[in-house]
Amino acid sequence: MGVGRVGRPVGNPTVRLRRLAGELARRRSAAGFSREEVAQRLGLAGSTVYRIETGHTRPQSRTMRDLLDLYQVEGSEREAILELAREAGRRGWWHAYGDVLPGPYVGLEAEAASVRNYEPLLLPGLLETEAYARAVVGAALVEDPKEIDRRIAVRMARQRRLTGPGAIELWVVLDEAALRRPVGGPHVMAEQLRRLQDVAAQPNVTIQVLPFDAGAYLGMGSPLAILSFADPEDSDVVFLENMGSELYLEDSDQVRRYATVFDHLRAAALSPEKSIEKIISVEKELTG
Repeated sequence: MGVGRVGRPVGNPTVRLRRLAGELARRRSAAGFSREEVAQRLGLAGSTVYRIETGHTRPQSRTMRDLLDLYQVEGSEREAILELAREAGRRGWWHAYGDVLPGPYVGLEAEAASVRNYEPLLLPGLLETEAYARAVVGAALVEDPKEIDRRIAVRMARQRRLTGPGAIELWVVLDEAALRRPVGGPHVMAEQLRRLQDVAAQPNVTIQVLPFDAGAYLGMGSPLAILSFADPEDSDVVFLENMGSELYLEDSDQVRRYATVFDHLRAAALSPEKSIEKIISVEKELTG
């Protein structure tokens, strides 16, 4: 990555931190050092260098200067990287909810240009009604009313990305099971299904349903999200989640494999038009 690219105004702090991590890893490699050698020379734990280069932590100012000294980065290139580090230290709106956000997903979503999402059992947070979201959070054994309210507030705030200038492009594939599970009871679920119909009418949102009669299909049962960004310098991110653990994949081969899986999911699903008909049908069944 050239210095001109490093110095450009970039996205939110989560994305800036990813760029900084990649830049420092490239500078280390170009200087001919291993992570272990960097840790030894600077008196750092090997895990610290790893966390810096994977975007899990932002280096302190002293550590940044020491790294750039070791890699012999000077002049305008050095200033550009230091500015990127400062920008990575700024806080996005979601940081206020850090106590209920286990990972960086919301920060990445806030900057993403598009999200491709497959859900087998539950609806995506971007599409949930407040009542549906409250039922989901309650089922997760969250008992503190304040924590429940904060989790709901994050979900509702995320949905601002669906409208207005720079609205996110959202493509969702839902297993029919996600439509038929009466989360919160029939009344809440019927309201949720009407919400899906309304959102699907937006030009930036596509919803497809994988019906039961499709049988087995590639990727069945494993929630998946692929986030893409407007700037080509920001690589796609695959997000996988299960039982409270989160996994983020950025390797290009892995991203391509999951993109292929999502393409198969779209191909196996009903068309967007038929999917809305399916959603309406399930709603009518719920309301008797």
